[in-house]
Amino acid sequence: MINQVPYRDRLDRVLDHIHAHLEDDLSFDRLAEVACLSPYHWSRIYSAMRGETVVATIRRLRLQRAAERLSNTDLDIAAVASRAGYGSADAFRRAFKEAFDLSPAAYRAQGSHAAFKAACAAADARAFPVTIETIPAQRCVGMDHVGSYMGIDHAMGRLFGELAARGVLPAQPAMKAVFFDDPDLGPEEALRSRACLPVADEAMIDAPLVETVLRGGVYARLAYTGPYADMRGAYRWLLGVWLPASGYEPDDAPIFEAYLNDPSSTPQNELRTDIHLPLVVL
Repeated sequence: MINQVPYRDRLDRVLDHIHAHLEDDLSFDRLAEVACLSPYHWSRIYSAMRGETVVATIRRLRLQRAAERLSNTDLDIAAVASRAGYGSADAFRRAFKEAFDLSPAAYRAQGSHAAFKAACAAADARAFPVTIETIPAQRCVGMDHVGSYMGIDHAMGRLFGELAARGVLPAQPAMKAVFFDDPDLGPEEALRSRACLPVADEAMIDAPLVETVLRGGVYARLAYTGPYADMRGAYRWLLGVWLPASGYEPDDAPIFEAYLNDPSSTPQNELRTDIHLPLVVL
């Protein structure tokens, strides 16, 4: 078998650089230098190994960050466009509408976050379906992430790469993520999360991978459909409206998310995520 680890490590460095400089000028020549690969070939190597062009990666990540700002801040749309790397409002509007099926202004007013915000304002605990489920404990292999929760896909990509290099990446990986901190408290750059995939009990887990056992027991499951950028509103409704009216108590364990489709190939408004809140059975 050909050893792809050196190439994977180089492309991981490219992704690290993209995430760290998403609002800067990301020159292809500079990315080639980061990859330590020929500028004639590195982007084709990236596409072949990642299944997505580097242009598509940058565009997707910038628009996700723009959507998060439209959902959760009052930042002027022109400033959101500029930070996303668009020189004109029209270019940003076209790209955003193609990705999210709404213009930036319509998304800010009508996106799924708006529905959760309205349900919170009305204290409507029945606005969205929540099911109570008992889930067995799951042993997972994980990759830690520190920073914005919107960057969890970066950790997921690194996890996939590490498992692929070891020849143990499942054909249909069950993507999950655990979130340890409240994003409304403390600095965003200090938020801790972990990208995870379930593995067999006998599977070896060593650095840079970490072991995580998702707690078995009773959970409230909120089935969410829509952009990841809008999920903060879903959390606020689940924890601030549904939970107090439910008669349940939260257990001393973190929330985890299960991702049901691939963000690199699924339209943003069709992304499906199950949010699992651990509960105490009284």
